[in-house]
Amino acid sequence: MSKSAIRGLIAVDKMGGKVLFLNPESYATTDVLDDFEPLPHELLVPPQCSTAYVPIYGDGIHGRNPNPGHLLSVVDLMTRRHVADIDLSPYVAPHGLQIGPDGLLYITCENSSVVALVDLAENRVVGAIETGSANSHRLAIAPDGRWLYTENEQDASISVIDLPGRKLVRQVATPRPLAGLAISPDGKLLVAVDDEEPTLLLIDSSSFTVVKTVPLKGVPEPAQIARYSPDGQTLLVTSLRSATATLIDSKFSRQTTLAVGKQPMDGAFHDGELFVACQGDGSIHVIDLATLRVSHRFEAGVGCETLAFF
Repeated sequence: MSKSAIRGLIAVDKMGGKVLFLNPESYATTDVLDDFEPLPHELLVPPQCSTAYVPIYGDGIHGRNPNPGHLLSVVDLMTRRHVADIDLSPYVAPHGLQIGPDGLLYITCENSSVVALVDLAENRVVGAIETGSANSHRLAIAPDGRWLYTENEQDASISVIDLPGRKLVRQVATPRPLAGLAISPDGKLLVAVDDEEPTLLLIDSSSFTVVKTVPLKGVPEPAQIARYSPDGQTLLVTSLRSATATLIDSKFSRQTTLAVGKQPMDGAFHDGELFVACQGDGSIHVIDLATLRVSHRFEAGVGCETLAFF
C-alpha cells in the first residue's frame, strides 16, 4: 500500500486498555477509544477492509487470566469508533486471530481450548474447533488454506487442524515450551519460537520434524513473537525480555539484531519500514529495512502491543 493510499495507523494500547489512532505521517495520536471491556489484546485489520477487530482477552496475562473476556470488539476505521462487540460465549479468553480462506475469522479462545469461527457478515460465532489445549495462544493458517496451527505455549506442542474438515488431526510435540508461531510464505516451514532458549525451531510442515534449530544472535533471553513481512523476505522476531528485534532473511542465513524499547511485542511492515510496538515503555521504534537500523522512535499510549496501517 502506497503512502498516498494510507488513511491511518491503528494501535492497541494493551497496557492502557485503549485503542489509538495515529497520524500515519507525523505519528501523533489523533483519536483515543477507551470504551472497551478489559483488556484489549491483539489486532486484525483484514485487507481492503474498513473494519478492525480487537479481542478482549481479560484482565490477566497468558497462564494467569482469572477473569477471561468473551468479546471481539469491532472498530470502524472510517468513523474511528468502537461500533460493536461480538459475543463469543461460551468461549473465553480470545487472542490470536486470522481470516481463513472461507472468509470466516478464526480466533483462539484460550481457556476454552478451541478456535472459534466467526461470521463477520453476521457478527456471530458459527462454530468451534477443539485444539486439545487450554494454552493455545496464537495461530497460523497455511497459505493454501488447508491447515490451521496453534502454538500451545507451556504444553510444548503445536495443534494441527484440518481447516476444511474443521477438526484437530494431531498434536506435534516440541522440545521445549513455545511463545510464538509463524509459517513460511510457501507453507513448507513452521517457525516456532522457543520460550526457554533464544532459538527458533524450524519444523517441516509435512513430516512435522524439527529440521533446524536457529540460535538468535545477540539475543540473551528467549523471544516472543515471529512475523513475516508481506513479501515473505524478512522475518521479525521480538524478544520481550531482551528488548530486541531480530530481522532474519528468508533462508535463515543472515540475522540483524537491534536494540529497541522495553518489552517489544508485535510489528507492522510498511513502505520499506518496520514499526515495532514496545509495551513496556510506550514507545514505537521504526526500523529502516534498507539500512537495518532504527531510524526513529515515537511515543504512543501507555504501552502498545500491536499496530496496523490501513
